[in-house]
Amino acid sequence: MTALVMRRLDARHPDFEAQMASLLAWDESSDAEIHDRVNKILGEVRRRGDAAVVDFTRQFDRFSPVRMTELEIDGDTLRAAWNGLSADMAQALETAAQRIRAYAEHQKLPSWRYTEPDGTVLGQQVTPLDRVGIYVPGGKAAYPSSVLMNAIPAHVAGVPEIIMVTPTPSGELNPLVLAAAHLAGVSRVFRIGGAQAVAALAYGTETIPRVDKIVGPGNIYVATAKKLVFGQVGIDMVAGPSEILVICDGETDPDWIAMDLFSQAEHDEDAQSILISTSSDFLDAVESSVRRLLPTMERADVIHQSLIGRGGLIAVPDLDVAAAVANHIAPEHLELSVADPESLAARIRNAGAIFMGRHTAEALGDYCAGPNHVLPTSSTARFSSPLGVYDFQKRSSLIFCTPEGSDSLAKTASVLARGEGLTAHARSAEYRRRKSND
Repeated sequence: MTALVMRRLDARHPDFEAQMASLLAWDESSDAEIHDRVNKILGEVRRRGDAAVVDFTRQFDRFSPVRMTELEIDGDTLRAAWNGLSADMAQALETAAQRIRAYAEHQKLPSWRYTEPDGTVLGQQVTPLDRVGIYVPGGKAAYPSSVLMNAIPAHVAGVPEIIMVTPTPSGELNPLVLAAAHLAGVSRVFRIGGAQAVAALAYGTETIPRVDKIVGPGNIYVATAKKLVFGQVGIDMVAGPSEILVICDGETDPDWIAMDLFSQAEHDEDAQSILISTSSDFLDAVESSVRRLLPTMERADVIHQSLIGRGGLIAVPDLDVAAAVANHIAPEHLELSVADPESLAARIRNAGAIFMGRHTAEALGDYCAGPNHVLPTSSTARFSSPLGVYDFQKRSSLIFCTPEGSDSLAKTASVLARGEGLTAHARSAEYRRRKSND
């Protein structure tokens, strides 16, 4: 392992903006070869259905199902996985599930309406999606927490059918993922992954029903597939590598901050961990902690590659500049490890999730705090939000006109429609005007 040297930046440097652009650069999804491969997979699944899904599973997941029925995991298997958990693990999953559900209950959008003086009624009717698909990664690591984070908000929204897909490399089932699916009330589970799983959910096959929306993170093939099927089906977001940005005033234990940086770096080599501080001495202390603690980590090689490739230590003159840099980065996870996190949080406009105070580790949000851990990455927090109940609900506008209300609105509609040259629109409104006004 080569010596760990994290990139250093200083907000006062004249080339800081260019250095930041280099640090944040990420455009893996533009790989034309990946795009072409995924397009071929989508086309095959759309054309051949189950047979294509079985073929691609043999090719990519290193085990050999003969028919589609071998790729569905029945309820008895899910229940057995749950019953086989240790008491501690079962309790931890139940606690996380309860907290995620309690938070999600606050997100439900109600239907509403109001009545105008002439009797016209306007409003919004909120209804759940009919069927959703959740993608749960199963490659380099398996994530039972992702099952809970994706399925529970859908349940709270009232979605009646949840289809889960998760790859099982070499045919190995992960009992924690299956147990979480049982706990979360997933309707059906298929042991498939990659672009072929996204295609099956988007288009439907003889066995896998077509869904209305696909949610959940995955690798570049999954992200590219989701982007390409959007329009045929809804998606939550196109997720990039995991990210953490920590702002610290220099008064937190540097070992804590080093481990927080590790917590995202251990996901994969492309993850990004950045620390901003008003103290250059503190940046030195954290870098020292990183070097000392790294050899103790099980995924040390992955963390090392992530930190030297995409990690960064940024010096700023004050917390106002720190907030400005954070808003520019728009990170997935933002820790405010400072004396007054409330004040600093008020200056943050762009972040997927904000962790406030020295004792609020980002890892708590990943598992059990309650808010969803499916978050916008790659600066998309500038315009998008965490996964939530609202992602599983749709809104229909309600309009009811009394004769009086129709008469009044028709006057305005007629003028605007004729101004646009759309005579049928105008006459459609005019026909309903009261005869006494003709």
